[in-house]
Amino acid sequence: MTLQAVRWRDHALELLDQRALPARVVHLRYQHAAEVATAIKDLAVRGAPAIGCAAAYGMALAAQSCPADPSAARAHLQAADSLLAASRPTAVNLFWALRRQRDLWESLPDYSNIAEQLLTRAHALLAEDLAMNQAMGAHGAVLIPDGARVMTHCNAGALATAGHGTALGVLRSARATGKRLTVTACETRPVLQGARLTAWELQQDGFDVTLIPDNAAAHLMRQGLIDCVIVGADRIATNGDTANKIGTYMHAVCAARHGIPFYVAAPSSTVDMTLASGDLIPIEERSAGEVTGYGSERWAPEGIAVRNPAFDVTPAELISAIVTERGVARAPFKETLTRWFG
Repeated sequence: MTLQAVRWRDHALELLDQRALPARVVHLRYQHAAEVATAIKDLAVRGAPAIGCAAAYGMALAAQSCPADPSAARAHLQAADSLLAASRPTAVNLFWALRRQRDLWESLPDYSNIAEQLLTRAHALLAEDLAMNQAMGAHGAVLIPDGARVMTHCNAGALATAGHGTALGVLRSARATGKRLTVTACETRPVLQGARLTAWELQQDGFDVTLIPDNAAAHLMRQGLIDCVIVGADRIATNGDTANKIGTYMHAVCAARHGIPFYVAAPSSTVDMTLASGDLIPIEERSAGEVTGYGSERWAPEGIAVRNPAFDVTPAELISAIVTERGVARAPFKETLTRWFG
């Protein structure tokens, strides 16, 4: 099954509504940057690369209603840029895509065809992300042995990207070489991206996949039922510290305890060379309602205090390798990441 989380059709952005999965496959249409910002914030689109692609199209939509006056046009585009940038703070791909669009519109002497140019750039960024994922998959496939029992956390597949996926792209590429794989997907509380998205995506693609509660991972590792762990990323600091969905750090600690390789797969757009370490990565805190219940169901007592960090940071020393479209980086990560992206 070909999954398109982000696509452009009939002069509008269409996003696969990931809040509706797996019960319904619904594409929502957006024609204004403010609508795209809301879609990113409300998780209609999620996954760092997909968020970046959506934001790029959001700027193209904003350009369609640019005023004729150049100074007013710049103010209009800056407002859209700021609105989209504020939608989610942790995934650096969002800011990477907006910067690529900003570099374009700030360099133009006039805005007579700005909408067409920003749309062309958005198409290019979508294609670039897909190409990076496919290259990443080829590099990462060599890390996955034949017959491997692989665990993953959250969703880092076609649903989170322009296609193919980051962590799941590595598994797709490994399988394409003839390797036999089984996948264990953690449910990924509190929004259940693993249960709703990863399990569904892999099932649609014919993988042998088993869903487990997040807190069962260490038990399976201790029983010798996990051979390696691979996850995506929302931001990677210069030293290799990696922010990913909350719970990733816990799994990395458990993997280290049991001598299990722990891999991160992410494109260059996820690497933030402006941050020396993961201590500087902003961590999004989301609504208490994601923890106290789901949908119309509430299971926590009224008035209970809640913490809901959406991400955590896995220290570089717990990561066996970082896979990008440039190749496979191993510790010390700073040296390789600086050579590739510095």
